[in-house]
Amino acid sequence: MALAVLLTTLGAAGFTATARASEETLTLYSGRNEKLMSPILEEFTKDTGIKLAIRYGDTAEMAATILEEGDNSPADVFLAQDAGALGALAAEERLTVIPDTLLERVPAEFQSPDGVWVGVSGRARVLAYNTKALKADQLPTSILDLVKPEYKGRVAWAPTNASLQSQVTALRVLLGEEKTAEWLKGMVANETKVYSGNVPMVKDVADGVVEMAITNHYYIWQLRATTPDTAVAAAFFPKGDPGALVNVAGAGILTTSKKRETAAKLIDYLLSEKAQKYFAETTFEYPLIEGVALADGLTPLADLEMPEIDLSDLADLRGTLALLQETGVLP
Repeated sequence: MALAVLLTTLGAAGFTATARASEETLTLYSGRNEKLMSPILEEFTKDTGIKLAIRYGDTAEMAATILEEGDNSPADVFLAQDAGALGALAAEERLTVIPDTLLERVPAEFQSPDGVWVGVSGRARVLAYNTKALKADQLPTSILDLVKPEYKGRVAWAPTNASLQSQVTALRVLLGEEKTAEWLKGMVANETKVYSGNVPMVKDVADGVVEMAITNHYYIWQLRATTPDTAVAAAFFPKGDPGALVNVAGAGILTTSKKRETAAKLIDYLLSEKAQKYFAETTFEYPLIEGVALADGLTPLADLEMPEIDLSDLADLRGTLALLQETGVLP
């Protein structure tokens, strides 16, 4: 009861991030990389006085580590780059309920139905395309069309990347195993160009090495920030298309944490206007609270229509990896 009262008070006050001395240290397992997160996390410590002991790694790796550590995990907060890993921890009852006063800041579709994780930034799946080679009206209208013969050898993807794997998981949820396997085999047969990551892939689209690539929207905005005249643009798949997924980076508090009040302060900070502006202006992701401006040229979330899917259902990474191997996408 005391915890509930404290968290309610925290949320009701809107948690003003003011500098103050603190002896508290919070352990964060971050599935988002250090280069991306360290600036805003350093601001958190500067503004609150709360120190962070941070372990960085791949999102799936961090989730697996928490499950392996079980009740002995030192982690207080898990920050993931996709909802699937959070769903996996939720399914194993490793995440506790986040205060309503934090959850209510974020649209329902970007948090778990039972309130054990919440999105802190959004990333839309798009088709990056070379604007010198293609016009918008020449692009496929569905991600499923990329297996058609006219796109043979013209498309790229990064199948070892967590975001692509989450998208495949979404296809499994929406279409079923058989149709998803058929699509994956079609992508392989269509000689889809394989990349190890999104950054070199999108740059190759801009340079005309490959015409199109399945990726997250912000890689295009990041390239534009350094190369304003770059020849790459983003095409959002039409409303309701299986390719029109909007995933989140999100956070949850571990059930084993003995510092839940402090953990809630970190999530509160990540949902503050300051942190949301950081995500919008520095990483070009979607802010998930109201009143924070989007990056220039970015289609508003309200104008996107995701396929009907509960992001918590993207938890079965193991099944997706097995299907990627069975269909020859991964060795």
